[in-house]
Parts: sequence; structure tokens; C-alpha cells
Amino acid sequence: MTSHKERKLAYLLAVINAIIIGISFLFAKIALDYAPPLDTLMYRFAISFLGLSLPVALGIVKLGFRGKPIGKALILSSMYPLGFFTLQAYGLKHATAAEAGILYAFTPIVTMLCASIFLKESTNRAQKLAIFCSVFGVVFIFLMKGADLDISNITGISLLILTSVSFAGYSVMARSLSKQFSPSEISYLMLSTGFVVFLISSLFTHRKLGSFESLLTPLSHPLFLVSILFLGLVSSLVTALASTYVLSKIEASQMSVFTNLSTLVTIAAGALFLGEEVTRYHVIGSLLIIAGVLGTQYYSGRIKEVSKLKRSV
Repeated sequence: MTSHKERKLAYLLAVINAIIIGISFLFAKIALDYAPPLDTLMYRFAISFLGLSLPVALGIVKLGFRGKPIGKALILSSMYPLGFFTLQAYGLKHATAAEAGILYAFTPIVTMLCASIFLKESTNRAQKLAIFCSVFGVVFIFLMKGADLDISNITGISLLILTSVSFAGYSVMARSLSKQFSPSEISYLMLSTGFVVFLISSLFTHRKLGSFESLLTPLSHPLFLVSILFLGLVSSLVTALASTYVLSKIEASQMSVFTNLSTLVTIAAGALFLGEEVTRYHVIGSLLIIAGVLGTQYYSGRIKEVSKLKRSV
């Protein structure tokens, strides 16, 4: 049973997680100016893997995998980070970032459906409306910016839809496995799997193209190093630990709606660091997102209060 204090910490970490994801778009954009997507992912997960391996080696973080369903955890890793980042990278080759933003906004709805099927999580009508409100807030911002979906672009749209399915699958499965693994154990398996697979893929690609010398070239650029350190240590490692902890304390459908807060952070970061304009529709969309997130959590608490009253009667 999750205590009130643990739930408060879970909500705080979910907000921090969304803030980090929102900021990470800026650093990812910088890193991609110096290295292709596959190399960026390889360096990103190499840093995050080493970042968690150090405290493990020093005995600060304890891991215990004996007798635990490692196969299921590897399936989890195939959804996130492997499936999510691979589908996103190739999806963005065929679609725009705006299309990716619109489609990714639907992740809470996909997660809610998956959680109801596989975890038997229930959401009342008010929660469903709150989730839709949050999703509509993100879509509203992108549509008002002039973005739309090119329906003829079947390949790009299909791959980007699968990123939402992949993240929803991760959220649901991580919630289930949290009963058998600690957050650090799930995170270690995810990050190590990502590092090994992206390292092999990157080396194979460079061997095929005969371009091994270009693999180390990005490391000579300070901006790339700063970006990859943030993406590896903060955006991958911290978010992996935070999200797995959050999913062990609150429902997957509740956790997923927090992802839309990252849109607000991206807007704020763009205004502060890139001088991008914040318009009236940004404010309206942001209010809808915040209302949706708060509504989902508020009505979740109402459900628990009602169920407690029923049990007491």
C-alpha cells in the first residue's frame, strides 16, 4: 500500500521527469548538429550506463537479479529505450517534429487503454475527460502553430504512432514489474540494454560505411560534450530512475498524463534560450494541459476516498 508521503514524492518526481524531458529537446537538437542519431544514442546510453555502473561498483546501489524474471525485464527494455528511440529516430526521418509532437501527445490515452486491459486500472468519467483535456491542450498548441498531419505520409505517421504504443507498453509493464524489481534494477537493465544494442548498431553502421574516424569527431566539440552529458546523466539516467519509481507508486494512466507537461517546459525553454515568442494560444493550451494533469490526480484521489468509504460501510 502506497503511503501519502510516497505518493507526494511520486508526483514530485513525475513533474521533475517532465521538466527534464522538456529541456532535453534543446540538448538533443544541439547534439544532432554534431553527430547522427545512432551515434548520439550510443554516446547517450554509454554515459548513462557508466553513470549508474559506478555507484553499483562502489556498492552504493545494490542490485539483485537472482530468481527474478529477467526475460520480462528485457522485453521491457525492448519497448523503452530500444523501441521508443529507434522508432522516434526513423519516424522523424519521414515526418516533422510538429507531427511527432501531436502524435506523442496521445500517449496518455494509449496508456490508459493498455492499463485498463492489462493492469485492470479503472478510470472514471472525470479522469477520462481530464486526460483528454491535457491531450487536447498539446494538440491545440501545435495546430495553432500551423502544424498538421500529412495523412499521405503513412510511414512517418505509423512509426510515430508506434512510439506512443511503445511508451505505453513500457509504462504498463514497468508498473507490473515494479512488484519484483527495484527502480534501480529496472533502470540498470534498461540502460545497459540500450548501451549494448546502440553501441553494436553504431559500430556496425560505421564498419559498413568505412567511417570509423567520424565516430570520435563529435567529442572534439564542447557543446556536443555538454549536451551528451546532460542527455546521458540527466535525461536518460535520472528519468529512468524517476519514472520507474513513480510507476511503482501510482497508476500508469496517472503517470503518463504528466508527460504532456514537457510541452510547457519546451515552450518556456524556447522563449528563454532561443527567443521564441509565447502567444495567447500557448497560454490557453498550457492551461488546458495543467488542468488535465491536476484533474487526473484529483479525481484519482476521489476514487480512493469513495472506495475507502464503501469498505468501511
